[in-house]
Amino acid sequence: MTTGKKLSFEEAMSCLEEVVKGLEDGKLPLEKALELFAEGVALSRTCSEHLVSAEQRIAVLTADDKGAITLKEIEGL
Repeated sequence: MTTGKKLSFEEAMSCLEEVVKGLEDGKLPLEKALELFAEGVALSRTCSEHLVSAEQRIAVLTADDKGAITLKEIEGL
């Protein structure tokens, strides 16, 4: 499902959803299920890296002129 290129968050999530569907089906041979599980772990890590990066970018964008970061409630969430 994945290639050698770095996947976007959305691409990784889509692939991860497909992996989960395949594993939930329960009809895969053990070896194939283990391969899919390993792929799912890698995709999960990719998603996590994207989220950490986004969080860091948000922190930089919301820091005040002294570098202090204040967390603010976002209305509607």
